[in-house]
Amino acid sequence: MTPLERRYRWLLLAYPRAYRSAHGEELLGVLLDCAEPGRTVPEARQAAGLVGGGLCERVRHAARGDAWRDGLHLGVTAVMAAQLAVLLPYAGTIPVWALASALGLLALLRGRVWAALAGAALSGTKAMMIATAWQPVDVTLLPVYPGFLADRPLFAASGPAAVAVGYAVVCCGLLVLAAGDRPRPRSWWWTAAVPVAAWAGPAWMPDGPAPAIGLTRLVLEVAVLCLAVWAARQARDGRWALAASLYLLVVSVQLGEHLAGLTRQHLAYWGLLAVLTAAAAFVPGDHRRAVLD
Repeated sequence: MTPLERRYRWLLLAYPRAYRSAHGEELLGVLLDCAEPGRTVPEARQAAGLVGGGLCERVRHAARGDAWRDGLHLGVTAVMAAQLAVLLPYAGTIPVWALASALGLLALLRGRVWAALAGAALSGTKAMMIATAWQPVDVTLLPVYPGFLADRPLFAASGPAAVAVGYAVVCCGLLVLAAGDRPRPRSWWWTAAVPVAAWAGPAWMPDGPAPAIGLTRLVLEVAVLCLAVWAARQARDGRWALAASLYLLVVSVQLGEHLAGLTRQHLAYWGLLAVLTAAAAFVPGDHRRAVLD
């Protein structure tokens, strides 16, 4: 394998596996035949085109099946990933419950809804016991301090209502998904997002009773929502808007508990998420109106 072929194969990984199996070798042959003699690195424009085409093909591949159910599955996945990110820094103190949350997320990524529901119910029960300080079983010394990634005790800035709403949204969504066909598997990249969301990151909000949003979490959320807007534009589909709305609902409840103590940074953070969520919902409908006109 020549260096140029190896680099082309790396670029072709942007395409879904099914597309590569059906057209990968043919596309690779065309690229190698059209390459200049002696070239070892693909042209920048060509590389950008391959990556962009691969991402567009992944969006078309993802926009299959019932948009409502798939959007619900995607939104529940995002919320469960965020809940695992909350528990991850405290895994040394509550290892069983953090493991239950992790196994629930992994099960959901594979489309195993009932196993995901069991993990969410177990971790949610423990989370509520810690948030309410009522622990009839498995008593944990409060407050629960982090071992890494974070710097605040668990649920120091979250009341029982926000915790209950978050896990209720997940469990209700999973029950709805369990009533139909098994969802298709999700990307393993969701697991890579968990430690990024868990890290408190550089401080950019004043310390206070309101939730402290880490800069890394903000960047991650904005990047994912921007991808959702772009995917909605490419596929002319509303499933990404539904998923983003579900996540925004949970974030809004968390911030709403401390409405009087929110700073301008908190409001700007919420406004940015709301604008991107609205954009994901508006883009497909705007395109349909433009076509009719």
